[in-house]
Amino acid sequence: MDNRAIGVFDSGLGGLTATEELSSILPDEHIIYLSDSYNFPYGEKNRERIIEMSRRDLRFLLENGVKAVFIACGTATSNALAVLKAESPVPVFGVVEPAVVEAVCLTKNGKIGLLATRASVEAGTYQRLIQEMAPEVEVTAKACPKFATMVEDGIFDKEDERVLRAVEEYLPPLKKAGVDTVILGCTHYPLLADVISEYMGADVRLISAGAAAARSLSAYLGENGLTSKNRSYGAEYYTTGSPEHFARTAELMLRRDISQFVRGVEPFDKGGDI
Repeated sequence: MDNRAIGVFDSGLGGLTATEELSSILPDEHIIYLSDSYNFPYGEKNRERIIEMSRRDLRFLLENGVKAVFIACGTATSNALAVLKAESPVPVFGVVEPAVVEAVCLTKNGKIGLLATRASVEAGTYQRLIQEMAPEVEVTAKACPKFATMVEDGIFDKEDERVLRAVEEYLPPLKKAGVDTVILGCTHYPLLADVISEYMGADVRLISAGAAAARSLSAYLGENGLTSKNRSYGAEYYTTGSPEHFARTAELMLRRDISQFVRGVEPFDKGGDI
């Protein structure tokens, strides 16, 4: 048993989808969630910058005494996971490999689609892992820069014209390729799952990278005797952006008010080392 918190970070609020999955599996866990909203979006930055920001996120969580770190961000995982694993004194988990494992297991026609940020697609981590696990599988990857920004602004209703236009812009290559499985490679994207599913068709399976990783992390903690038994802890949320904006958008996403648990922290770029 280990009652220390699980640390989770993302560039914004998308990681809340993964955190919700983790909380549903492990309701007794104390979770410390960090949103680096001041630097959002990570997906449009270069690899060196992503690693620098991810290191600062990691440091913040370690200073809060976490027992494990969950990178609930496809971009940070794709670009910085190996670096953070090497530098962290506690286990660090990303969202890429668990999603790839599920996709490779689920595909029946050997055609997998990937929707992710520009930095994730360019890093090629998802594609490389798929090819290593199943060389015969065809991968169609598409960068979707508008998706995360829309979700961060609370725009994810499947009837919203802006959402529909973005879907019609990004998804045709996957449909043309005939994929039967799609990895939602950014943790913001599950909020758009309904409209993505309607466009792709009921026979196409969607895999949330964050949810897959949450299941993998849960299994690791259980197998290593690191789960908590103190339900009173709950979750607390920190943001380098506006706490008010975080709380408003989180309420839309989670359908509950978490404002009393949201705290602002000085943006790392403004405050220097943390």
